[in-house]
Amino acid sequence: MKMICLDLEGVLVPEIWVNVAQYTGIDALKVTTREISDYDELMRLRLDILDQHQLKLPDIQKVIAQLTPLPGAIAFIHWLRETFQWVILSDTYYEFAHPLMRQLDWPTLLCHTLEVDPETQRITGYRLRQKDPKRHAVKAFHQLNYKVIAAGDSYNDTSMLSEADVGILFHAPDKVKQEFPQFLAIDTYDDLKQAILEASAKLG
Repeated sequence: MKMICLDLEGVLVPEIWVNVAQYTGIDALKVTTREISDYDELMRLRLDILDQHQLKLPDIQKVIAQLTPLPGAIAFIHWLRETFQWVILSDTYYEFAHPLMRQLDWPTLLCHTLEVDPETQRITGYRLRQKDPKRHAVKAFHQLNYKVIAAGDSYNDTSMLSEADVGILFHAPDKVKQEFPQFLAIDTYDDLKQAILEASAKLG
C-alpha cells in the first residue's frame, strides 16, 4: 500500500502570502518558508505586518478567492487520484484553503487553524495541528503499514521528505536544493508523475 503526501503551496497552488504581498504592495509579506525555516518566526513576522497595515482575515480571503491552481496541477491530481491514495500536508490554514480546495475537487487536507477575533476579524494568532505536523503524519501512515512517497518545495517540507520512504523536491528554490542534495529535485508534473511511478515500483 502506498500513500502520496504532497505539500500545497508551491506544489499545487501559488504561494498565498506572496500573492497577498503582490495584491497589497507589502513586499515584506513575500517571505515564505523558502527563505525562513523557523515557522513560528515567520508567522510572528506575518502577524506583526498584518497588524501594522490593519489587514484582516477578509482582506486575505479576498486575494485567495482570485487564485487558481498552478498550470497542470488539476490534471496531475486527477491522475494521482486514479492511481494512488494521497493527501495534502500543508502549513496553511483551513480559513485560507477553502476556495482552493473547491478548485482541487476537495482533496483531504491536513493543516492548521487561525485564531480570529469574531468581532473585528483581526487575525490574533494561530494554532498548529501539532509540532512538526508533516513528519508526524508520515510516521502515522507508516504505522498504518503504508509506504510513503512525499513531495514538497520548502524548508518546512524537508522533515516530511526525510521521514518518507521516498522524498522529492518539486520546483524548489536553488538554496533548498543545495542544502538537501539527498532528495531528487524536479520541476514539472510529468517528471513528478514519473518519479512517483518509479518510486512506487521500487517500494514494491
